Amino acid sequence: MPKQYRRFRDISTSEKILNTVFLLTIGLGYLMALVNLYYTHQGRDGKRGLSIDDIIIMYHGSTTQSRLGAAINGIMEPNLKYKSDKEVILKWIQDGAGQPAYEQRIAPILNRDCIHCHNPAANPGLPNLTHYEGVAEVAHKGGASTPALVRVSHIHLFGIAFILFFIGKIFLLCDMNIYVKRVALVIPFFAMLLDVVSWFVTKHISEFAYVVVLSGALMGLSMGVQILLSVYQMWFYRKEPAK
Repeated sequence: MPKQYRRFRDISTSEKILNTVFLLTIGLGYLMALVNLYYTHQGRDGKRGLSIDDIIIMYHGSTTQSRLGAAINGIMEPNLKYKSDKEVILKWIQDGAGQPAYEQRIAPILNRDCIHCHNPAANPGLPNLTHYEGVAEVAHKGGASTPALVRVSHIHLFGIAFILFFIGKIFLLCDMNIYVKRVALVIPFFAMLLDVVSWFVTKHISEFAYVVVLSGALMGLSMGVQILLSVYQMWFYRKEPAK
């Protein structure tokens, strides 16, 4: 007699409710993460909207201006209390972004207008503008530093891996071809790893920014399919076990 595995028809209504609210909450959280991703990275090229150039500047850097300069010229400009501060910061960058001038003119501006978001406690994925070393990192031409990528990637890997694991545990209860299911379980983990690795490659090869976008899209799509298919089979799919 073939071994029988648990499926959604074998669990209680209470467990279905728990699984459903978890999956829907994770799905909503992921959508909010995408919105946050948009607002965090868009405008780095000085233009509104998120583009491949923004991704290249984020990881590889710009040949024309620093990340801080691009942000001040673009998305971050409205956050400055006084518009004249934009020219102060840009001139400081042009003059070499030295520490004495930073302490005198730049730190007061950033402490007033920027560090409520750009600090490790609030947003570990954003540049740390609470001290000179963090500001200098984005004031010179070049993308994210290796230490910054390591810091963000380990947080990303730990957090997303747990989410994918629990989504996958629920997805295992789906009634479908076992080989298709096994591939579907692996895809989001593969996409996540490819996404993180592509950050480091893009730092040296700008064209790899397309892999960042595609791997991120693959992870989100595969995770979304698992969530939607699990919710559907929990409540609407009816198939009696073979006798």
